[in-house]
Amino acid sequence: MMMRASMMMALLAASMAAPGDAQAQSQRDLRRAVDAAIASDIAADRQAEREAKQYPYADDRQGGIASTAAARDACGARAAGQLSASAKVIGQSYARPMSTGWEVEGVVGDTQGDVNFVCSVRNGSVTGVLLNP
Repeated sequence: MMMRASMMMALLAASMAAPGDAQAQSQRDLRRAVDAAIASDIAADRQAEREAKQYPYADDRQGGIASTAAARDACGARAAGQLSASAKVIGQSYARPMSTGWEVEGVVGDTQGDVNFVCSVRNGSVTGVLLNP
């Protein structure tokens, strides 16, 4: 009888310890996964910083802008995209040459109304758009 009671106690203790061990293991796994995700984000941020330093004006969405017409088109598309999905360039945009690119002015509009924009193209890429209602 004593043997049975001690075996029962040992089995009960083992069964109670098992969920705790499983929980501890799952917490360790969760911590490892979170640590790995944080490390991955840090590595991606550092890589983006290195690329930004190497190619400060790179813009993979527009590609190399090498003409006044391309600057007008790229700036118009970017300004319209910032206004809304249904926005379009209204009239002709004006591009002024500068030492490293162009400054483009124009108007974009949608069903809500028209908005003036000023855009900067530097070293072959759109570097900024300012919408001015």
